[in-house]
Amino acid sequence: MKVLQVGAEVFPLVKTGGLADVLGALPQALVAAGADVRLLLPGFPAILTGLQKPVVVCEIGAAFGAARVRLVRGTIVASGITAYVVDAPYYYQRTGNPYLGADGLEWPDNAQRFALLGWVAAHVAAGGLDPAWTPDVLHAHDWHAGMACAYLASNQAATVATVYTVHNLAYQGLFDAKDFHLLGLPARFMDPTRLEYHGKFSFMKAGLTHAQRVTTVSPSYAAEIATNEFGCGLDGVVRSRGADVSGILNGVDDAVWNPAADKDITTPYSATALAGKATCKAALQKELGLQVDAKRPLFTLVSRLTQQKGLDLVLAAIPEMLAAGAQLAVQGSGDALLEKAFTEAAAAHPGQVAVRLGYDEPFAHQMIAGADAMLVPSRFEPCGLTQLYALRYGTVPVVRRVGGLIDTVVDASETSLQDNTSTGFMFGPASKEALALAVHRTVQAFGQPAVWAQLQQRGMAQNFSWAAAAAQYLALYQTLCTPAKAPAKAKK
Repeated sequence: MKVLQVGAEVFPLVKTGGLADVLGALPQALVAAGADVRLLLPGFPAILTGLQKPVVVCEIGAAFGAARVRLVRGTIVASGITAYVVDAPYYYQRTGNPYLGADGLEWPDNAQRFALLGWVAAHVAAGGLDPAWTPDVLHAHDWHAGMACAYLASNQAATVATVYTVHNLAYQGLFDAKDFHLLGLPARFMDPTRLEYHGKFSFMKAGLTHAQRVTTVSPSYAAEIATNEFGCGLDGVVRSRGADVSGILNGVDDAVWNPAADKDITTPYSATALAGKATCKAALQKELGLQVDAKRPLFTLVSRLTQQKGLDLVLAAIPEMLAAGAQLAVQGSGDALLEKAFTEAAAAHPGQVAVRLGYDEPFAHQMIAGADAMLVPSRFEPCGLTQLYALRYGTVPVVRRVGGLIDTVVDASETSLQDNTSTGFMFGPASKEALALAVHRTVQAFGQPAVWAQLQQRGMAQNFSWAAAAAQYLALYQTLCTPAKAPAKAKK
């Protein structure tokens, strides 16, 4: 089984969110399961730098407004996975965020930048750019790669199977209709059944309408996006695909997230030797200027600072958290107003609230290892990886009952505590009161060492491996690549 995975990020080379973690780990799990997997990525500076032994596969020439485009193949040093890279300096050789300019706004030519990615992916999948390797399956990830499915659909000779994964439906790759001609597609594709979306065109919709199968990163999210509440205006499109839409839960890369072998944390520890976690907590408190106190529960939040993540709820609940005796530490960046609000909260409560703006991967490990509890109060959450990392590190997650959080955390109810299935705390409404109550329940449990140890050990025993996800993806690929058997002829 030959599989081409297409996306815009890959850990550890380029990361703005969980998409990079998926593309960093899923290909390796598929290879371990016996698949022949290659990645296709845009030629961002860090990706080209992280490519070992690059060779030019094809000189494409001018395309999508770029004067020089070529396809390069090499090996990603960090993972050993073979990758194709679209080397187009005009579009990808830019510093900073891969999607935003220094002004914080989307690059005005993002339509061309990611249409090019999809176009090259479609041509590789159809065998037109590297005849030595033609995949059986093209698997496109999120809106940046969605156009690959549309370009393949425009090629009647293409036989490759297609899978499209929605990582976050809220980010849809929407562009002005006047720029449709830049895509190089027939006019019939600017239609409500294909790319057209309320007078614009959507790369997300391109994937949803043209892939043979659509997956999301958790089963609960697959059901949610078919509803008006969570469908972001595309719920009708999702419902129209029916059983073609399913959810496969993301996993955790044990080579990266393992407290017993994590070189980024102060002291390694494990479920059977948890003493090192207390050392990590004390070190984190000291580093952030918090009062060093083992008896005060430390809640951390590692997140993009966006409305989606429910961070306004955390800000509103800070007085109740502190009154309950808790501390709060935040790491992240994003919305300027949220950054300002958390910074002001830290200034107003020295020694009790701390904020580290920006994203630092090693420090994220320290935040998760040093915390007693991890806040994930999202308004919607396709899967969520932070709570999975928290469970792995014996850090009890406090999450909203939504999306992938439903699939990965078991609320510490009286019944689940008695039968030893609970792994965290959940709350329902997106309100300050509901979050504050969940925090209060968490603080109460923290004050009962036996109950807390049970929650930690049960969480650390959870197995969210990429091997399980890879097996499900392979089964899906196989379904698409296996010809349906003709019905048996009735005997005369």
